[in-house]
Amino acid sequence: MKVAIVGTGYVGLVTGACLAEIGHEVLCIDNNEEKIKILKSGKMPIYEPGLDELVEKNVKAKRLKFSTDIKEGVKAAELLFVAVSTPPLPDGSADLCYVEAVSKEIAENMTDYRIVVSKSTVPVETGMWIKRTIEKYAPKGVEYDVASNPEFLREGKAISDFLNPDRIVIGVESDRARKKMLELYSPLKDRTHILVTNIESAELIKHASNSFLALKISYINAVANVCEKTKADIKEVALGMGFDKRIGKDFLEAGAGFGGSCFPKDLSAFIKIAERLGYDFKLLKEVQDINRKQADLIVQKVKDNFMTLNGKTIAVLGLAFKPDTDDMRNAPSIDIIKKLIQEGARIRAYDPVATENAKHAIGQEGSVLYHSDMYSAVKGAEAILILTDWGEFKEMDFDRLKKELGAKLTIIDGRNMFEPAQMKELGINYIGIGR
Repeated sequence: MKVAIVGTGYVGLVTGACLAEIGHEVLCIDNNEEKIKILKSGKMPIYEPGLDELVEKNVKAKRLKFSTDIKEGVKAAELLFVAVSTPPLPDGSADLCYVEAVSKEIAENMTDYRIVVSKSTVPVETGMWIKRTIEKYAPKGVEYDVASNPEFLREGKAISDFLNPDRIVIGVESDRARKKMLELYSPLKDRTHILVTNIESAELIKHASNSFLALKISYINAVANVCEKTKADIKEVALGMGFDKRIGKDFLEAGAGFGGSCFPKDLSAFIKIAERLGYDFKLLKEVQDINRKQADLIVQKVKDNFMTLNGKTIAVLGLAFKPDTDDMRNAPSIDIIKKLIQEGARIRAYDPVATENAKHAIGQEGSVLYHSDMYSAVKGAEAILILTDWGEFKEMDFDRLKKELGAKLTIIDGRNMFEPAQMKELGINYIGIGR
């Protein structure tokens, strides 16, 4: 099938490359000329494991192309995916200006039947507004359908998530659109569950799913705070909870809190959606509050090791909001580092891939020194703070660290990567979350 995807951000680019991989002809479109120039040159504007190879393979096979022209996409493709940004407004609701602008331009260029598919994470009833926009601007008599196809991609595992998904959700309001969308995903039908709903249910599934996962993270962080006031260990508590099939073990890792482009934004948007519909979603407001307080908790754990943080050097390992991505959006490291600097600390920071993005997100020129490897970052530090659970940190050479730092070696582990008993045997002052 011929597909056009408007928006080559994280979702749009991964979706385009993967749809090409399963055999479709895909045109990825973006109004950012520099980004399209980068993609045409064979480079990637984002970091995602395996994405560069997948794009290169499908460009060579002539199944994947790039353009800045929406008109070209409308002319060539029957399925038009809208995968543009829906950033939060100051009140937490989603800004749909890009969705509206793209829908308008698609409508103005339609001459034959097209399906406009919302791939962006949007509030429930956005499909209705897309339909109204198309009705307003499309030539009279041109047939079309609107559909919703929310994404469930985890950064760092996005390609696997697309090609081997837990489920595919399709929201449609006509049999014609249903058949076309099922045809699109037919190469994956034996690998997953395909759920066809109305448009509103599909839109709501995404916000409901992400908000529930955020709830699990905040819940286990709250339980970790109770553990610290007793002799309980959050790792053992979470393990015992996770054996219950009704609960499951995923997203029961206590730590520095959640970040990224999805959970914080989708949580705020869902709260505002409920508010607009007349429901005060107090439960999700508490999820937000617990997550915000995790930054203060981490800073306090650092402070507790010193009479004062003023003039102290802290090595921060891990800046991205999670491993296997360079995404700094809403990363816990941003607030934590800024709070440490406010206390007078000097920061030596390292992340395997997110350093350049971190420089823009954190700033604080002169107060943060960025390093190209883990060991140069910890040299001269009076404490090590782990904020992202990158695999290479798990392999750190403690003997080397002890030689570098001697008796000063303190590790505050914001991701519970190590076992307290093991650290004690090594003579390391180790502080975890809920341990």
